[in-house]
Amino acid sequence: LQVAESGGGSVQTGWSLSLSCVVSGKIDRSYCLGWFRQFPRKDREEVALVRGSGSSDGGTRYADSVAGRFTIARDSAKHTLTLRMNNLQPEDTAIYYCLADRHGLCQGRPWDRSWGQGTQVTVSS
Repeated sequence: LQVAESGGGSVQTGWSLSLSCVVSGKIDRSYCLGWFRQFPRKDREEVALVRGSGSSDGGTRYADSVAGRFTIARDSAKHTLTLRMNNLQPEDTAIYYCLADRHGLCQGRPWDRSWGQGTQVTVSS
């Protein structure tokens, strides 16, 4: 699979930004798609994900830190994923990565996962 993110940039506190991800290759609706972010010298953390169609709920999950501010959306026909980020805060500054996981609950092993190159989001106060 090829995973490509776009839409990062520099904004001020309280502004909004949307990220997009396109997944190409042999993907189907059973894949879990998600957004993760990485702060300097920290491990990558989950931001939001959409479970695959074969999972028990096929629903979404958000990190507590972004719930109510970020919205994830999936277009299963086009294999695209977006993340609408509202009311951005300086602590949201990170590199954001898109994930395509063959495991429908985004619990795949490393060889089940395809990552994009990441896109920088910077929020200044």
